Amino acid sequence: MPWPRALWGRTPLMALACVLGMALAQAQTPVRKMRPDGPNAQALGQSQGYPSCIAALQQANCRVGTWSGGLSTQPRNPVEPPGTPWPLPDHPEPPPIQWRWGFLGQSVDDYMDATQTTGLLIIQNGQVVAERYQYGRQPGMPMRSFSMAKTFTAMLVGMAHDKGLIRSLDDRAADYWPEIAASAYGQTSIRNLLRMASGVPFRELYTWTPDDDNWVWGMVLYHPSNAKQPRRIEQHLLARTQREIEQGQRFHYASIETEILGRVLRRATGQSIAQLTQDWLWQPMGAEHPAHWLLSTTDGTEGTAGSFNASLRDYGRFGMLLANDGVRDGQTIIPREFLLDATDVQRQPPAFRPRAATPYMGYGYQTWLLPFKTRTFALQGIHGQTIYVQPDTKIVMVQTAVHTAPSGRHDPRPYQYRQALWEGVLKSLGGKVD
Repeated sequence: MPWPRALWGRTPLMALACVLGMALAQAQTPVRKMRPDGPNAQALGQSQGYPSCIAALQQANCRVGTWSGGLSTQPRNPVEPPGTPWPLPDHPEPPPIQWRWGFLGQSVDDYMDATQTTGLLIIQNGQVVAERYQYGRQPGMPMRSFSMAKTFTAMLVGMAHDKGLIRSLDDRAADYWPEIAASAYGQTSIRNLLRMASGVPFRELYTWTPDDDNWVWGMVLYHPSNAKQPRRIEQHLLARTQREIEQGQRFHYASIETEILGRVLRRATGQSIAQLTQDWLWQPMGAEHPAHWLLSTTDGTEGTAGSFNASLRDYGRFGMLLANDGVRDGQTIIPREFLLDATDVQRQPPAFRPRAATPYMGYGYQTWLLPFKTRTFALQGIHGQTIYVQPDTKIVMVQTAVHTAPSGRHDPRPYQYRQALWEGVLKSLGGKVD
């Protein structure tokens, strides 16, 4: 990580004085700040006004614009907010946020200087401690969730189960979508799809080449030749009849399983995912801004694995709802027991716990679990999208970003910085890092 600009060319003593000065300045920094640019702004399309284009995954100069509102021609279903939002006031005396990199104390603005972050929001006890935007982004802009959408999908599944529209999480997907009964996915339980534990082989490589099963699946969902041909989706699933391992035994990340959950949810409820999001989550939660789901052009279903778009502040409200165990102002919105099953390490089978599911994080119901004694979990999306939640201390951190490379092929430093910032946020606000 580069030295903060204030320290360049300084002696160690002068550098120390600058560090102390920056800490004081951080304490006096306004909660909200619109920054004009960020790292690699020209490569990300600054001189072109941050354009949108369909090939944003491959073209860095289109990412900021495309992932902060999206293409106006891309089909979508709206999610409308209620008339009165859940209040999200600024902290009257925001405590300074400090995090460490090596021997140096760093501020929130140092983090923005070092990472391709489009928006950053830190909340404690329902108050905004820090809010930052750069690359010309503004409050209220809809930011692409990518795989953070998976947790939204899981919560809707839990709510459908609570309402009796899904009879049991141990029902098979084919019980609601009989056309895929002959596939291994059709015979997988909803619970094992929530855990990404079907055992069906699937390579999610982010190479966007034919050896990447996720790319092939994306072509099934969105390629113009498949437009309005929902049978193509069922044909693709019916070709997958084998498992590498019995279902429920192993976590294996596969976005196709969330897409199956979304289609099961539509069939179980008879409503679109956007309508469910609006009626069950967005309006009861008290969102402030309109949101939307992007749609598959093949069958018109919302892209439940990664196509939700919402403002930074409304992602923060969703994080607050999760931190409150699904309750807002005494009203239960998300069933508490389901939410605990989704996010509590102790409720997971051993193979799904931190340092077992992956070398660091565990996996609940479409949600990442951190290896802390205190329940702490995260929503994560490709290229740096994140919501961290620690319910005991009511601390939430939201980040939207345009990191250069996707998961599995990325420079680890932006993600190491993000982890260091999160731990710094917890320490600065009295959270628990253990």
